[in-house]
Amino acid sequence: MAKQRFRDIKKGRVVEQNNKQTKDKHSTIHASKGLRFKSFVTDSFMLVMPLMYITFYVVFGTREGFAEHKLLGWLYILIPLVIIQILFMTVSGQTPGMRAYNITLIDMTTGKKPVFGVIIYRQMLSLLSLPIFGWVLIFMRKDGRTLHELLSRTTLTPTPPKN
Repeated sequence: MAKQRFRDIKKGRVVEQNNKQTKDKHSTIHASKGLRFKSFVTDSFMLVMPLMYITFYVVFGTREGFAEHKLLGWLYILIPLVIIQILFMTVSGQTPGMRAYNITLIDMTTGKKPVFGVIIYRQMLSLLSLPIFGWVLIFMRKDGRTLHELLSRTTLTPTPPKN
């Protein structure tokens, strides 16, 4: 390490340098946008499609019955979907799509799997961010985090390999 000058110490330049070093230690690697998208598509087919089939043909009888009661039908799809996702994330920190592409949900403050309350908060925010285009942030930010991830202080990160 180079010798520190009194003038730099007095002006606080050395302290800023130390803060940069500690900030880099706590930085997190975020999952790429491509992996996030693939995970989303996989979850759509593995989780949403069976729920849609059950709602269309078991609950309403036909697609026309669903079309007559769209709002109620989408509630019958979204509420179980959120519950299923919360259960998957609580148990392993991953949905089936995340597991397929080795992505894990972590809490940014601890670096570990989020607690149950944070997962519920995140999922509720994800539903609320749909109409206000909170998902658009994925294209505007370098790390690809969405609005519900920013507010819940969570992120998707590549799963470390198991030894």
